This record gives sequence, C-alpha cells and structure tokens, in this order.
Amino acid sequence: MSGHKKHAKHSKHSTTPCQSSETSTQVDRESPCSTHRLLENNRVWAHEVASRDPSFFPTLAQQQSPEYLWIGCSDSRVPSNQIVGLLPGEIFVHRNVANMVLHSDLNCLSVMQFAIENLMVKHIIVCGHYNCGGVKAAMEGRKHGLIDNWLRNIKDIYRNHQAEIDALPDRDAQVNRLCELNVCQQVRNVAHTTMVQSAWSRGQPLAIHGWCYGLQDGLIRNLGVTVCQLEQVDPLYRVDGIGLTDRLPTSV
Repeated sequence: MSGHKKHAKHSKHSTTPCQSSETSTQVDRESPCSTHRLLENNRVWAHEVASRDPSFFPTLAQQQSPEYLWIGCSDSRVPSNQIVGLLPGEIFVHRNVANMVLHSDLNCLSVMQFAIENLMVKHIIVCGHYNCGGVKAAMEGRKHGLIDNWLRNIKDIYRNHQAEIDALPDRDAQVNRLCELNVCQQVRNVAHTTMVQSAWSRGQPLAIHGWCYGLQDGLIRNLGVTVCQLEQVDPLYRVDGIGLTDRLPTSV
C-alpha cells in the first residue's frame, strides 16, 4: 500500500497535458511547433465578424439550424462553407477521403442521423471534386497501405463502369468521370439508408443531391441525380418490404 501511495504523489513541478499553452512565452511564435498564426487569424476573424454583426456569435451559440448536410472530400482545397457562400451555422458538414457513404461507416451514419432527426435538414449534398486523389489512387495498382481497404469501394465502381471509363481519351478524363460516378453511387448509398427512408415515410422533406466541384475554376457541376422520394429507390434497397420483383426501370 505504501508503494502505491508513494507512486500517487506528484512533484510540485509536474504538469498536466493541458497546462502548457501557446499563449505562454515558452513557445516561440516562429517555432515549427507553434500555431500562433492560426490563433491570431482567428482573433482577427472573430473581431471582424462581431464588428459587422454584434449579435452573430451570441445567436449562433444558442442553436444551429442548418438546412443542408454536406458530405464531402477531406481535400483541403474544397472548403464547404466558402464555395457555396454560407456562414457558420448554415451547413452541417461530414468529410472523408473521396466523399463516401458506406453502410459500415458508423461515423458518417451517425452524422446523417443527427442531421436528419435532430437538425431536420432538408437537403443532403454529396459533393466530390475533379482530380480527386482518392479516386486516382483507387485506379492505380499500387499499394497505399490501410487506405486501400477504404478505396476498394471506388474500385468496385470502376469495375462496374470500366468499359465506359477506359474508352475515354486520356487519364484525366478517366479520373474525372470516375469522380462523377463515385458521387452518383454515394447519392444512391445515402438513399439506401434506413434513416433517410424513415424520414420520407413520415413525410419529412428531404432531397439528396450529387455535385462535383472543379478545382480549376471553382465551379460546382450538378450531376442531375437528385433523389427526393422512396419511389426513386430500387425496391431491392427499400426498407418498407416491397417485393424484389417489383423493380422500376428508373430506380437508383
């Protein structure tokens, strides 16, 4: 017992992980370990926003009520709020490599459930981007490590559309077409989830959109694959018990 007590004692010089902060003089502002520039940028931004609208932050702190859930790529060149001109609090965001929605990804599914059932969003936007690194990696035969397990899902899309993609004239066109097809598949995956179909069954307005963003010009292309009702979903993926033989030719 005495040994445990001695082990529990702390030196007066001991610190906790949160005790050190970058506001202290111990961290050189020019040090590679410092994020002072980001903190300074934040103070400038907060001051500018509060100067324009003194009620902005107090109002935002009370509640968020976005109409949109954005499911996008983690790529740092595709900032969701900025490219659609929305302020903080106006769009709920989930991002991962290559903007995918997988039935086994509890992170993404949890975000979707909260957005649909608590925030009552009216739109889910799956937004990919052209020249996506994840899509390019999926088309390669090289080993990339752990992420290969994630990218396998894009390889499946490539395999299903390989004739169309390989017929395109160059590699850039092939990659960009697979970027679009990946978005289209993720829109279907969103529509196949139980929380989306449950929302439709109780009459909650909810539309799923597929977009692709151009890094070269900053413009978003609407891929025209919007789904907004259960009747647009392949009966195989419906959760309301419709027979497997009752297929619709225009289903997704």
